Amino acid sequence: MPTSPPEEQPVYGVVKLFQNLSERERYENMAELYAIIVTMEQLERAYVRDWVPQTEYTSACSKLIAQYKSILNLVGNDVPNVQRFMAQYRLNCPAAWKRLQTGVPLTVEHATLSDHDPSKSAKYVAETVQNFITLIDSLKLNRHAVDEIHPILSDLMQSLNNVTTLPVDFESKPKLLDWLIKLNQMRASDELDQDQVRQLLFDLENAHHAFYRCLSQNS
Repeated sequence: MPTSPPEEQPVYGVVKLFQNLSERERYENMAELYAIIVTMEQLERAYVRDWVPQTEYTSACSKLIAQYKSILNLVGNDVPNVQRFMAQYRLNCPAAWKRLQTGVPLTVEHATLSDHDPSKSAKYVAETVQNFITLIDSLKLNRHAVDEIHPILSDLMQSLNNVTTLPVDFESKPKLLDWLIKLNQMRASDELDQDQVRQLLFDLENAHHAFYRCLSQNS
C-alpha cells in the first residue's frame, strides 16, 4: 500500500532585529528600559500590599530610579517620550510611571513611621537641620547643578519624614517635594538659573524657619 509523502513542515526564518553592534546595543538599551519599568511596577505593588519591608523597598526603589536615569541617557534619541514608549509596547504600569516621574521612593515622598526609633528623635532633628544648612550653603556657593542639589534635597525630605513630631501636613513639605520632582525631570548636568535658585533658597529658608517653629511648639 503506497504511503503518502510526509507533510512538509513550515520553515521559519530568523528575523534579525539588528544588523550591527550599534543597533544591537540600541535594542538592548530599550529592553533594559522596559525591564526597569516592569520591575518598578511590581515593587510598588508589593510595597503597597506590605510584602516588602520598608528598608528593602527604599533601597530597591532608589536603585531602580538611578538605573532609570542612567538608561534614559542612552536611549534619548530612540525614546524621546517614555509615555509613548510605554503605550507602544503596551506597558500598563501606572504606579511605576508615577514613581519614576517623582524620582524618589514612596518612603521619601510620604512619612512612614513603622521603622522609626523614637529614641533617635534628637538624631533625626540634627540630621534635618544639617541637611537644611548644607543645601542652603551649597546654593549660596553657586553649586546649582542638578546632580549637586538633588541628593541633598532627597536626604532632606527623608530626614523630615523621620521627625515624627512634625505634623503630617507640615506646610513646607509639598513645596520641597515639588522641587524634588522638578529636579528629577532635568538632566544631571543641567543647572538652575538665577530665578530658580532665588526661589529655591526662599522656599528652603521658609521651610527651615517653619521647622524650628514646629519644634518649639512641641517642646
